[in-house]
Amino acid sequence: MARIGHTDLHVGPFCLGGNVFGWSADRDGSFAVLDAYTAGGGDFIDTADVYSAWVDGHTGGESETIIGEWLARRGRRDDVVIATKVGSHPDHRGLAPSTIRAAAEASLRRLRTDHIDLYYIHRDEPDRPVEEILGALDELVRAGKVRYIGASNIGADRLAGALAASERDGLARFEAVQPEYNLMSRGTYEGALADVAKRNGLSALPYYALASGFLTGKYRPGTTVDSVRAPRARRYLESERGPRVLEALDRVAGEQGVEPATVALAWLAAQPTVAMPIASARTVEQLAPLMAVVDVTLTVEQLALLDRASS
Repeated sequence: MARIGHTDLHVGPFCLGGNVFGWSADRDGSFAVLDAYTAGGGDFIDTADVYSAWVDGHTGGESETIIGEWLARRGRRDDVVIATKVGSHPDHRGLAPSTIRAAAEASLRRLRTDHIDLYYIHRDEPDRPVEEILGALDELVRAGKVRYIGASNIGADRLAGALAASERDGLARFEAVQPEYNLMSRGTYEGALADVAKRNGLSALPYYALASGFLTGKYRPGTTVDSVRAPRARRYLESERGPRVLEALDRVAGEQGVEPATVALAWLAAQPTVAMPIASARTVEQLAPLMAVVDVTLTVEQLALLDRASS
C-alpha cells in the first residue's frame, strides 16, 4: 500500500487506468476487468471526464459512466478510491472557475457519487492565474465534493507556484502529480518536476506506464498486434533505445519469473516520489501481469540494468 502525498488515501498495488473503458473495452469487458481488479485487492481507479471523446460517436464521459454504473451495481463506492480529471471534456474545456464547477458536477453525476477522492487538472492553462484555478478547486473541497486535488501535465515552475499560492492563501494544495513517465519516456518527469514533487512531499502517479503497451513486450520486429495503440507503440521499435529496453526487460523478467510488463511497472514503483504507476487493461488476461507487481522487488543490479538501457 502507498500513501498519496499528505492525504489519508492509502492505495495499491497499482492504479487501474480507466481510459479503455467505453473505448477498446465495452461495458461488459470493463465490468469484468473492474471485478477482477478489486477481487485481487486493487482499490484505486483513475479516469477523466474526456475519456473517450476521441472515438467517433462518443461525446466524452463514457469511462466515468461505466465506472459509475459498476460502482452502483456492485455497491463498491466505499471500497475504492476514484480519481478523475477536469479541463479536456468537449463541453468543459479549460480551467476557468465556472468550467471547473460545471465539469465537477457532470463528473459526479456520471460517477454516481457525491464526492471525488482525487481531482486533477488534466492539463495546465499557463496563461490563467494559478490562484483562480486553486480557488475553484478549493471551493469543491470545502463543499465536500472533492477530497484532494492533483495536477496532470504541469510544468515544474507552475507546480511550484501553485504550491506556494496554496500555502500563502490557505487554499487546497496539490497532493499528487500525474506525468507521462516510463522506461521510454524519462525526461518527461525526471529532473525539475520530480525535484518539486520531492521537496513538497507530492506523490507521482505516472500515466503511460507501459508506453502504450510497448513495455509489455508484445511489440517485436516482424510482429503484428491488433490494438488501437499499435501505431504509437510500434514507433518505439524504430529508436535505438526501444530494442535495448526490451532486451533488458526480457532479461530481468526471466530472472524474476514474471512478464516484461510486471518488470516495467516494478521499475516505476521503485523510483523516488512514485507512489505507484497507472496502467490499464482491456481484458482480464491483460490484468494479471499488472497485478503481479505487488510481489516483485527488483534488485539493485536489475534496476541499474534498466536504468542503463533506458538512458
